[in-house]
Amino acid sequence: MTSSIPNPRPRWQHNLSNSAHIALTCLDLTSLNNQDIEADIANLCQRAQGPFGPVAAVCVWPHLAAFARAQLPTHIGVAAVANFPHGSPDVALAVQDALQIAQAGAQEVDVVLPYKALMAGDETAVTALLSAVRHACPGLVLKVILETGELRAPALIRRASELALDAGANFLKTSTGKTPVHATPEAARTMLSAIAAHPAARSYAGFKASGGIRTVQEAIVFAALMQQYLGDEALKPTRFRIGASSLLSDIEAVLGGVEMPPNTPSSLY
Repeated sequence: MTSSIPNPRPRWQHNLSNSAHIALTCLDLTSLNNQDIEADIANLCQRAQGPFGPVAAVCVWPHLAAFARAQLPTHIGVAAVANFPHGSPDVALAVQDALQIAQAGAQEVDVVLPYKALMAGDETAVTALLSAVRHACPGLVLKVILETGELRAPALIRRASELALDAGANFLKTSTGKTPVHATPEAARTMLSAIAAHPAARSYAGFKASGGIRTVQEAIVFAALMQQYLGDEALKPTRFRIGASSLLSDIEAVLGGVEMPPNTPSSLY
C-alpha cells in the first residue's frame, strides 16, 4: 500500500512527555538474548516496575516465562516467544512452545509466522501452524510476528496479516528483531490497513512495532500511524504495543523524574 499519510513526526514534538508516558504503558520490555539466565530476567522485571509506572509486559524465552511471572505483580503481563526466531513450519514444535508458555502462567504468546513458507506460496502451512498455536493457548493473547523485513513486498505483508487475523491473532507484530530490517513505517501502514479492513478483527486486533525502536521519537511515528488507522481509542496496551529492550532508558530520560499528572488523556496531541 502506498500511503498518502504525511510523516506524522512534526505534530508530536510539543508533547514529548505525554508521548513518553504512553510509550511506557504500551511497552513490552524485552530480553531475548541467547545467553539469558534468571539473573538477567530478574533485572528486567525490576526495570519493568520503574519510578514512572509499569510497562505493559515483559517478553522472554519460554523457559524463563515461569520465573518472570513469579517476579512480577499481576498487572504486568508476561509474554514469551514461540517458533522463534526461525519461523519454522513445524507445527509440533510451535505448539510445544505455546504449551510451555501457557503452563508457565504467562498471558501472551508471540509466535513467528512461517514466513519462508509464505514466500514459497504455501499458505496452507501458515494457516495450519497459526491455527494450531491458537488452539493450544485459548484465552492467551496471541501476537503473530510477520518478519516484515524478510517478506518485504507489501502484498506479502498484507497477505501474512490477513492469514494471521483469520487464524485468531490478537496482535500483528512486525519483527523478531533478529534480522537486518526491523519495524518500518511502511510495513506498519500495510499491517494496520489490513486490521482496519478485516470484518471481524478490526474491532479488537492490535499492532506491535518491534525491533530497532530505541527512542521516544521513533516510537511516536508508530503511535501516530496507529491512531490514524484505528483511532484514538485503540491507543492503549490492549491494542498497541512496542517491543524493545533499550527504549525504556529514553522514556525515563524524557520523563526526567517528573510524574505524569493523574487522568492523563489517551491522545498524544
